[in-house]
Amino acid sequence: MTTHHDTSWAAETEPAAPAPITPADVADAARLVSFGLQAKLLPARDAEYAELVRRHREDPPFARLADAIATGMGLVVLEVSPRAGMAVAAAEDSLFAVRMGDYSRRAASESTDRFLHGLAHLAVAAMAFPRPEDLADDGYLGRITVNGVDSFVRQACRRLEEQADADGANTDPATDAPGLEAAWRVWARRTATGATKDARRLSGSTIGIVAKAVMFLVDSGFLQKVSDDAGGTYRTTARYQLQVRDLAGSAAMAELLDLGIVPVSDGTASLLPPDTSDELVADAGLPFHSL
Repeated sequence: MTTHHDTSWAAETEPAAPAPITPADVADAARLVSFGLQAKLLPARDAEYAELVRRHREDPPFARLADAIATGMGLVVLEVSPRAGMAVAAAEDSLFAVRMGDYSRRAASESTDRFLHGLAHLAVAAMAFPRPEDLADDGYLGRITVNGVDSFVRQACRRLEEQADADGANTDPATDAPGLEAAWRVWARRTATGATKDARRLSGSTIGIVAKAVMFLVDSGFLQKVSDDAGGTYRTTARYQLQVRDLAGSAAMAELLDLGIVPVSDGTASLLPPDTSDELVADAGLPFHSL
């Protein structure tokens, strides 16, 4: 009698071993990270960038390799997508960190002015994304104006002053010790424009401070200029939205929004009507350490 052995199981192939990582793969992954570090660049504007983003999304081993390279460079990958490219943020000890302290020291020599620059950045973020759902909606575009940000902070100053009066805490600290002043007093006492004889804004005025903060965000690819109206009108980018999501959990941001000053009335939360008449300029940016 002939014995037949069932060998059908042998025909079942085992899962193929992952392909070994090649120097070309490493180079491509590093190239993707380098694209993510370039301000004002989106996959839609560069075919190589778009292909590397596609590969990251469809090839898990390649994605892990690119993420590992970013981590080794002190970067945190926030998102990899056609809308934002490889959006990265710098860790505390990263060479690529753009810290508010470094920025404010370059922007102003006085410690009080450095504080005001930080407050301007906080106000821009609060006005650009006044509701949690704005940050959660990938398609949402925030809009801010330079004059509007200054007005927003001054209104917050008035609201905080009213609260201090009601609490009996509105005492006036020594004028030679600005560090003792409450936040609202520092901004409220500074002139808004202080225009020079040729109508230029003084850099130390509050509107000048906001303008400098906004230009920093533009240069970093977080805002895009729309017009010169109201001291300059700007719209947000996908990269800025990702960065502000990290900032949104801060106590300072929550306290500023809780004052209820930002107008949200029609469901869009835009401070100005959204402009859909033209195609958006590509948005990208450098890693920006949380405020």
